[in-house]
Amino acid sequence: MTSETPRATEMSEKAVLRRRLLAARAERDSGSLAHTAESLARRGIELAELSGASTVAAYVSVGREPGTRALLDALHARGVRVLLPVLLPDNDLDWAAYEGPGGLVRAGRGLLEPAGPRLGPDAVCAADAVLLPGLAVDGRGMRLGRGGGSYDRVLARLARAGVDPALVVLLYADEVVARVPEEPHDHPVHAVVTPAGVTRFRGPATA
Repeated sequence: MTSETPRATEMSEKAVLRRRLLAARAERDSGSLAHTAESLARRGIELAELSGASTVAAYVSVGREPGTRALLDALHARGVRVLLPVLLPDNDLDWAAYEGPGGLVRAGRGLLEPAGPRLGPDAVCAADAVLLPGLAVDGRGMRLGRGGGSYDRVLARLARAGVDPALVVLLYADEVVARVPEEPHDHPVHAVVTPAGVTRFRGPATA
């Protein structure tokens, strides 16, 4: 009988935590979802990392994810260039500009994507801030994603380009947890925004 490797242990711990968090999200009612979306828009639009940005890479929330649509509209109305992801067949992300709710189309896996011209995977490197989807963040700023690897590629692309935009995660208040299992490629975020407030972990590099 062989012992489990540290990497396998971390992956299994992540799987258990993902299942628990997804189950909790599935139980949230529509009233909770609406309240969260409004709170995140209000706190997000006032967040220094977003209020001072000219380009923000974001995403369209679906299902019972903490709602981003109101925040996207508020940023767009302010004149911020908002980039939204387009999922590629290999799980990497292309990007296109958000032109408002009427410019979104349904895509695979229940996603909503912008209908406009594709700008290429490297377009994210022009963002001053990147909103990352997630299931949890811990006190060190380590993020737990869904496990598809798309945003691991985004973070690796940013690192290769030598840019350090503000990395922000939007969550429900109880998804800020004591510890997220981490692997060597995992990257801490700068801030988490919940309906209860904002927590910062580190600042992006400055010139």
